[in-house]
Amino acid sequence: MRQSAPSVLRRSIIGILSAILFVTCGLACVQPQAVAAGSQTTTSENDKHGQVLSLSEATAVVTDTSGYHLKATITNTSDRQWNAGRLSLTVNSGYTFTSRTDMQEWAQAQNMIPTPNEIGTVQVQPLSPGQSTTVGIDAKADNDALKSIIAWGPKPLLADYSHDDEDVVLHSFLTRSAAGLNTIQTPAMRITMVAPLASGHWQTSNDTLTSMVKERVETTSDTIKGTAGGANTAKTGGKDGSEAVMLSAGHTRFDRSLNDVLTKHSALQTVADPTYLDALSMPPRVSALMQPAAFDITSYAARNDAQSYENAGVGSGMWNTDAAVARYRNAIGNSKAKASTIAWQGKGHWTAQALTEARSQGYITVISTADFESDDSDTVRTGTSVVSTDAGDVTVLVEQRELSKLAQGTATSRKARAESSEAGRLARFVAQSAFYQMEQPYTERNLLVNFGFNASASTLDSFMSAVESSNWLETTDLATLAKATPQTSDDETTSHAPTESGISKSKTAALDATITTLTASRSAIVRFRDGIMTGGSDEARQAWIDRILTAQSTMALHAFSSDGSDTASSAAMVSASQQLSNNLLNSISLAPSETITMVSETATMPVTVSNGTPFSVKVNISSITDSSEIATSRRTSITVPAHSEAQATFRLRAATSSSATATITLEDRSGIAFGQPQQTAISCILKISDMTGFIIIGAAVALGLLGLWRQFHRKKDPDE
Repeated sequence: MRQSAPSVLRRSIIGILSAILFVTCGLACVQPQAVAAGSQTTTSENDKHGQVLSLSEATAVVTDTSGYHLKATITNTSDRQWNAGRLSLTVNSGYTFTSRTDMQEWAQAQNMIPTPNEIGTVQVQPLSPGQSTTVGIDAKADNDALKSIIAWGPKPLLADYSHDDEDVVLHSFLTRSAAGLNTIQTPAMRITMVAPLASGHWQTSNDTLTSMVKERVETTSDTIKGTAGGANTAKTGGKDGSEAVMLSAGHTRFDRSLNDVLTKHSALQTVADPTYLDALSMPPRVSALMQPAAFDITSYAARNDAQSYENAGVGSGMWNTDAAVARYRNAIGNSKAKASTIAWQGKGHWTAQALTEARSQGYITVISTADFESDDSDTVRTGTSVVSTDAGDVTVLVEQRELSKLAQGTATSRKARAESSEAGRLARFVAQSAFYQMEQPYTERNLLVNFGFNASASTLDSFMSAVESSNWLETTDLATLAKATPQTSDDETTSHAPTESGISKSKTAALDATITTLTASRSAIVRFRDGIMTGGSDEARQAWIDRILTAQSTMALHAFSSDGSDTASSAAMVSASQQLSNNLLNSISLAPSETITMVSETATMPVTVSNGTPFSVKVNISSITDSSEIATSRRTSITVPAHSEAQATFRLRAATSSSATATITLEDRSGIAFGQPQQTAISCILKISDMTGFIIIGAAVALGLLGLWRQFHRKKDPDE
């Protein structure tokens, strides 16, 4: 049936209005998400060439009297001028995070939690390309947004920088403590904060390495002899060889700011390298000792070749618990001092084999990364595991993954942009620890947070201050953590223990090269002792060579460090070990020879050998020419007194006039060449000097006289 024109028009108008209403409702429904998505896109665009917005300072723990303080740095990363803008700070005072995923997604700007409660705003100046400015927002304790928080714990915090119709946002956290709130107080969660004390400023002295070879070591009546890794560690006149490795200038005094932090935060646990303490003029207090020079036990176990380390100069006696305590006693000047020992993890994982190695050298407790922490655990657990090994039980103190990562300066994710700064990481650290406590408020746990080797004094101070202000946390020491009841069964611990070392091929290759080079250096020193020095019973001679061997071992020990130092530090120790062995072998040298001219079939060639060491040496000298016309005696031996020269003579024989080059080489008593060879040029102008020569000369004279006689007595031709 046909419809009238007014009816059709009426229906068309109704349809259009319905469509408009639908679109309007749709836009209204998606507006918050669209705006957030737009902000995120703008952030991405503005961050193409660097981060626009970052946190410089932020109140870590908010109480009823603290208020909230924030500083943010804003950088124009574009190539155009930005007009004046505004930074606003908002929070959702009533929101409670329900899971770790919920928190992580907020940090990564992947969920759009509204933040309606404004803490404050501040104007931002116009910015030229590349220009930065820092602005601050200070809210007092009676701020409406802060007062509206009625439950303790982490809250979503949003920093929004708007300029030129663009928004750059940063997702962080505000954590409210229970102070001043009418809430039920739950037991505090225990937490153990630990930092290793070691140094990456080790160096060697060229002068020291040279003097070790040239100078005699005076022995004393109180010399104490003992072996460590094949090297005698006797204290001889205060110079046992370990002084070859020292802290660089300016680092022999313990850092004052770091010492202030240790004094201020007595709960901060420190595990120190005893060789570092021994090198300091005034060592600080420590909670425990790690293996000397932070020797990498995990790499040692993965290689599974103790003899190769021995050959390189490092035996287990240099890094076991006895060695650690001995160095500590020497550091503090107390021969009876006691200290607990804890092995620090190296470049690899604590496999069963690595734990067995540590336990066999006396370490009953080790510090571990999150290797033993289950990835699928529904809640955090006490960072203690007990592992049975063939050498006995080992207590593994396992760092909590997320908290330790933040304390070590690493964001939980690259997408968590607020955590690119320390202030942002600290805010996340506090929020995360609060959430862990809220997950299981009545479950007793003790978490380990490891700062790692590179934490600065300011970082330690900031994190420790935040922990001490967090009333949901209770700090404990390492001994308490070690005694805590593990929250995993033996079967779970075994299943979580790594089965592979995890050491990369490149690190394995670097270790192989290090061992090869150090072995060659040490072999050269041993060869000098056994095949070049004369005798071996003299006490002074023994002390001198043992000092050199100990110096090489000390450098080798530091080359195997796991303290986080860069590869250059290990390479420097390896290079110094090579230099020491080269100095020793090159101290026996050949003096340059002048060209020798032969005027007969036989002659002599003098060779001078100098000895730069304080003890006599006996060596072989080998000589060979590059010509079959001129020959030299092949080999002779010579004894050279200390700091002196001696001369040997080689016989030369020539078959005819010619020239040749003699190559002269030093050899040890086993016939193995060493040092720099010398070359001597030989030329021969043969002169007759025997009976055959006189006969030839006589015949020549007779023929000459006969020729003269015939010249005077011949008949002349008539035509002449």
